[in-house]
Formats: sequence, structure tokens, C-alpha cells
Amino acid sequence: MLRSASALLLLLTACRPNAPVETTPAASVSDTAVLASAGDTLRRAAALLEPDAPVDDTLRIRAVGDVMLGTNFPSERYLPPNDGAEMLGGVADVLRDADLTFANLEGPLTDATGNSGKCRAGSTTCYAFRTPTRYARYLADAGIDLASLANNHAQDFGEAGRSATVRAIEPYGIRWSGRAGTFASLTAKGRRVAMIAYHVADHSNYLNDIPGAARTVARLAQDHDIVIVSFHGGAEGGAVRVPYGPELFLGENRGDLRRFAKAVVDAGADLVIGHGPHVPRGVQVYRGRLIAYSLGNFATYGRFNLDDARGYAPILDVELAPDGAFVSGRILSAKQIGDGIPVMDERGAAARLMARLSAQDFADSEATMDEDGTIRLR
Repeated sequence: MLRSASALLLLLTACRPNAPVETTPAASVSDTAVLASAGDTLRRAAALLEPDAPVDDTLRIRAVGDVMLGTNFPSERYLPPNDGAEMLGGVADVLRDADLTFANLEGPLTDATGNSGKCRAGSTTCYAFRTPTRYARYLADAGIDLASLANNHAQDFGEAGRSATVRAIEPYGIRWSGRAGTFASLTAKGRRVAMIAYHVADHSNYLNDIPGAARTVARLAQDHDIVIVSFHGGAEGGAVRVPYGPELFLGENRGDLRRFAKAVVDAGADLVIGHGPHVPRGVQVYRGRLIAYSLGNFATYGRFNLDDARGYAPILDVELAPDGAFVSGRILSAKQIGDGIPVMDERGAAARLMARLSAQDFADSEATMDEDGTIRLR
């Protein structure tokens, strides 16, 4: 968990529909791979020339999927007991045991009143969440350092709701990315780390513009030692497999996730963290970098279907070399009990499922996963 590191939230020009576009021709994915390769070479050379560089010192990152600590919309009965104070108590020690800890905030923290305006009356497929801003301290107490605000609930109460989330979490040192053109930049163990979060809606960094995402990641890789990419995409409703090509859900293009993940790694990403389907999916190591295609739900209180794999709450634990390469990793199994309170799972159900899915979907991976969750390079 990082608390003393200096951090800065920066803006960069996003190349996506409805935003200013670069005047130069759009680069292809292969173009960005060449740029990233040059950037990687410069970064590695700088590390070798730096006399004090801790070349054998790894960076430990822990990451979880969707977090929604309860909502007072449409009713306060969807808030957890004791006003949420004990919501993360069963997993906090595990989350804090890292240099950086990431979560996807599945909904705004805002004290706005009134209706969402997102859902039509009587809809059975539309949900809106509104978590009180006072709950931000629970995220910080549990060790969350990095947060994605790029998902289909980030604007449940409009852009004002996402802005309220930023105001709630920033005083606790939680760095974020989500709104189109934003990424987090901070220092951890002497390394410059960037985190950028993508989603399939253009109010956020736009996942479906894969060449644009690759260009952006290539620029980040030039100025940072480690680049983390988060994405919120994929079909919902128990879709544990990662298909080839775009995924469709309720008529929406939820992303070509294999192509996106590999493109951003080609461009310089060192760790790719997925979430969105509400279930875990497999992992792979590609070009020495770990891609987790979905970490599913983690702490989603009151309004989520937690049956079967939707109630699993895996925690990704990964160690990266100074140049961002995968060193070791594992899945720590947790689960949600009751209405959505996460606790560690001694049965290891999430790890077993993800090991099976990784073998089924990513036979060409540079790593394998054991049933206990250990991820090993081949």
C-alpha cells in the first residue's frame, strides 16, 4: 500500500470520437509497437545506467474487480450494516499487503439527492448506484491506492457524480483515471508508475478505439517505468470465457478484449487488469506481461446477483521487475457472503475456476496457473 508517495493526476489528449483529434495520420497498432519497443529500450538502458537503481527489487501490486460499498439509491436499505465500517474488514489486511493496490469503483461516491436520470421507469435491466462520500475512508483504510472511474456506473449521477467521487477520494491519496484524457501518475519504490483506465463508452478513455489507446499507452511508456492499463469491458451474465472478436451485450459493443489487451502490451503496458463481466476470467502472460481479463465482483453490496461465480472475489497478487516484466503472481481466493461482504475463501474456488479458464482460453500463454492460484512462467 502506497501512502507517502508523491502523485500527480495529469491530462492527455485522447484520440477518440467526439474529442480533439491529432492532426497527424492515425498510427496503426504495428506503428505503436515499434514506438513502444524503442521506449522500452530507453527505459531499460536508463535503469542500467542509474547507479542506485534497485534492479532486483520487485514491485508488488494487488488488484480487485468491482467495488460498490452500498447505495442509498433507490433506498437506504441497500447500505451495509454499521454504515459500511466493517464492509472490508475481512480482506483489508490482504489488500494492504502490497506496494500498490487497485480497485474498480463501480459507481459514484456522491451526496447528491434526487433521481439518477439514467434508468427509465420500470426498467429491469438498469441499475444506478449512489454511495455516500463518507465511505471513501473505508477504501483508504483498506489500502486502495489506485481506482478506475471508467465503467458503466461511473456516470450514474452524471459527470457531477464522477467529479464528486474525485473530490471524495483524492484527500485520502487515492489516485484515479477514468474521464476521457486522464491517467494517474505516481512514484512507488523509486519507480514512475502510470495507470490509465478504459471503458466502452466515450465519456471515459475509450476502449473501442484500439489504435488510439495504443498511441496513448506508448506515450505513457516513454515517461514511466511501469504502465498499468485497466479496462471495463466484456459481456455480462456469467460470460466466463474470453471470445475472439468483439463482445456484444444488450446491443452494445463491449470490446474486442483480446485485441485490446495485446495492443496495449505491444505499445508498452506492463500489467493489464480487466473487469466488467461480473465473473472471473482467465489470465495469460503475453510478451512477458500479465493480462487478467476479468477479476469479477469484489465488494458489491445489496444490488448484485452473487450466485455461483458472480460471488467469487479474486485478488490478483503480482510482482513486476523494475522493467515491468512479470516475475511471479497468484490469485488469492475470496468470496462475497450475505448481501455482498468480501471474506477470504479457504476453499480457493476463484483460483480453481481461473486456473481452468486460463488453460482453456490461453493455451499459448507464457505462463500456467496451478489450482492453488500460483501463476508460473513456462
